[in-house]
Amino acid sequence: MTRAGLAAAALGLLFAAEASIAADRAAVTWHPAKPRIGDVAWILVQDVPEIATVEGSVDGKPLTFFPYAGGHAALFGIDLETKPGTHAWRVGVVEPGRGPRSAQGSMKIARRDFHVERLTLPGTMVDLDPETERRAVAESKQLATLYRTITPERLWRGKFTSPVGTTTAGSGFGARRIINGQPRSPHSGSDYSAPKGTPVIAVNAGKVALVAEFFFPGRLVVLDHGLGLYTAYFHLDSTAVAEGERVERGQTLGTVGATGRATGPHLHFGAQVVGARIDPTTLLGLSLID
Repeated sequence: MTRAGLAAAALGLLFAAEASIAADRAAVTWHPAKPRIGDVAWILVQDVPEIATVEGSVDGKPLTFFPYAGGHAALFGIDLETKPGTHAWRVGVVEPGRGPRSAQGSMKIARRDFHVERLTLPGTMVDLDPETERRAVAESKQLATLYRTITPERLWRGKFTSPVGTTTAGSGFGARRIINGQPRSPHSGSDYSAPKGTPVIAVNAGKVALVAEFFFPGRLVVLDHGLGLYTAYFHLDSTAVAEGERVERGQTLGTVGATGRATGPHLHFGAQVVGARIDPTTLLGLSLID
């Protein structure tokens, strides 16, 4: 073979190798491309049939995928105490009749500044007696266990809506709270100011995972939206649903109140994705809708 022929053959082998590598690489996009601390982000693996198996993780934490828009998608919650900077992700795809595909990379999580709130509450609500403290700890563990439970079915569909029918936006997520001069845990929800008795509605379809009255959250409802996504509604005056009940977006869950540790009537609206405490208002702008 001539020198020119050898060069052409070598170039052909190179192109074939590059094509093979490209065929084995999964096409992945993140939304938003540069999320902030407290955001709910989502990853889309493109051109993957519904029957395929898709797995992935961020910093070793597993992602739960579901068929979406001709591919597979998964939500990823960025906890309010996540460190900003670069975080590694990986994805693997296995489907019948085609070799395995994979992709990996990094995602930059932007910092977010949270303000400081100084509150004054009755001493009995802050300096707990031993029995009340045991109760509060047990209730906190119960919620944490619930939030780590993953229902394998996606129950929510379409756009998320505001939990109260007021024009006031939720606020206070991530606030570093100082109560009676003592630093406390960051505020993991968003507060909606509304008069007592204002209806509180489900932000999307789901199943009622918990109806209870706890020391700090007061009367509450927690919804399981499937695949590790939960929303919580605290300080309710009344509840209108029962555990195990399926609810639709916009269905009344109860009414605004001031039960538990509250300085006045308001709704504490919270959300978690596989235990990551996210700003629940970011759900309202989630671009992943169907």
